[in-house]
Amino acid sequence: MDNNKPTILVTNDDGINAPGLRTLIKVMRKIGNVVVVAPDRPRSGHGHAITVSMPLRISSVTKSEGYLEYRCNGTPVDCVKIGAQIVLRRPPDLLVSGINHGSNASINVVYSGTMAAAIEAAIDNIPAIGFSLTDYDINADFSHVEEYVEQIAREVLEKGMPAGTCLNVNIPVNSEEGIQGVMVCRQSPGYWKESFDERTDPHGRDYYWITGVFSNPGHEEGTDSWALEHNYISVVPMQFDLTNYKAIPAFQDYNFSIARNSRKVIPQVQTDTNQ
Repeated sequence: MDNNKPTILVTNDDGINAPGLRTLIKVMRKIGNVVVVAPDRPRSGHGHAITVSMPLRISSVTKSEGYLEYRCNGTPVDCVKIGAQIVLRRPPDLLVSGINHGSNASINVVYSGTMAAAIEAAIDNIPAIGFSLTDYDINADFSHVEEYVEQIAREVLEKGMPAGTCLNVNIPVNSEEGIQGVMVCRQSPGYWKESFDERTDPHGRDYYWITGVFSNPGHEEGTDSWALEHNYISVVPMQFDLTNYKAIPAFQDYNFSIARNSRKVIPQVQTDTNQ
């Protein structure tokens, strides 16, 4: 590999054969030395799961100058761990995940294997970006995303990333109106209203398919959902610290402990970035 180029670890949750991954690899090879470790099959919706009940295995797909590719039988988070610790034996200069087939804006980030991979890298202070296209079709059109993906990745490599932070980047589908720009914004408060399609198999046993409709009552300007609706690429800085700092004072009057010497400690919040 060219030591003058950055090392970029690439993964996804749609699996090694997903067109979105192929697009991301193509773009990253313009920038640096690419190492791909991706799930051997689709792992959408696995969130931050790791594999502990069976051994992890990787197999080589392609090896060439400045480009290595492996498939892994684990989750996206497994791929990040094994990619950095086993394949590379060191942290990469950048981790990119995707390009996901479907939106990871709003609450979707909680369920997303694509974003779990980026968050896992952020835990180890590896600059990381999760890319998603708001089109769930396996044959989605990625032709309009490449220049934006390249520019965002180059900016992160050049300027770095705050510790413990990754970027959640969502890109609108290709349209006549075209991309209006890139907006750094906050996560919208949308959620899924789930329901279950109840069925019975030929043996008389009940089974269920989870279904749902996405609801987003807080469709405010400045959120990722608003940006996508108005044909902007949304860029949301994310962290793995899930503490609700604003809520801590509200719990100071709760009597959670029966210990005689228990005391209440209010953590000091240094900046608004932790809220």
